[in-house]
Amino acid sequence: MIVALSGGIGGAKLALGLACALPAGDLTIVANTGDDFTHLGLAISPDIDTLLYTLAGLDHPDQGWGRRDETWSAMDTLAALGGPDWFRLGDRDLALHLLRTQALAEGRTLSRVTADLARRLGIATTILPAADAPVRTVLDTDQGRLPFQEYFVHRRCSPVLRALHFEGAAAARPAPGVTEAIAAARAVVICPSNPFISLGPILAVPGIRAALAATAAPVLAVSPIIGGQAVKGPTAKMMAELGLPVSARAVAEHYGALIDIFVADPADAPDLAGIAARIVPAPILMRDRADKLALARRVLETVG
Repeated sequence: MIVALSGGIGGAKLALGLACALPAGDLTIVANTGDDFTHLGLAISPDIDTLLYTLAGLDHPDQGWGRRDETWSAMDTLAALGGPDWFRLGDRDLALHLLRTQALAEGRTLSRVTADLARRLGIATTILPAADAPVRTVLDTDQGRLPFQEYFVHRRCSPVLRALHFEGAAAARPAPGVTEAIAAARAVVICPSNPFISLGPILAVPGIRAALAATAAPVLAVSPIIGGQAVKGPTAKMMAELGLPVSARAVAEHYGALIDIFVADPADAPDLAGIAARIVPAPILMRDRADKLALARRVLETVG
């Protein structure tokens, strides 16, 4: 079994490639929940939903989030009534949030609800939230302390980042199956998601970092940076504002002894000399399904 740690868009691309390259049921994904929040009374899990839609073949081909063939009548009506429409929820997407919210209110755990949704969508891959208890990313910025979605979506990452906090992480525990999957894995893959806001909340849950350190399986990370630029999202901006070089090397050093192998774009390989992890140059830009599958196969060949 392969275990992948993933955020949303970037991680979901490699997750899809791995799911296509592996036998059905041979992949377990541990998903970030630091982006989760309650909006309009609904329990929203953006990264889990991106993984669900991507693996079910329902994802939007261009924007990366949400569903394809979406309609927006509810949001249009909400805006006309003066409601908050800054976080866009399509009509089909709303159905999933309604089901999740109802199930959580009835006492089911996030991991149980996620498994039920994956089954109903015909997904063979196991998707586990990092924790069932809330772990919420909060950012210290030049505009004050902001919840993640306020920073990321409402203010479009414009505030200057000073520090990150993962509220609730200290009291959380890994969701059932997370540490067991890591212990049983033949390899662990850290997807090319943002190391700070996508992987950070996962690693902040007590027990997960220790499980990665203890596993006999190789731990491989894929760089989210190519030539000093983020493949997707605010990774480069956040690194610069946190005082870090915007480079693949800085990402590898951020993971440190946690990883055994680091996959980076060939253009970045010369800058990685001296890194403790084994460096594997490979094309990591995933523009289409063929790219996702090619990178997944290279990852699987590397871990053996």
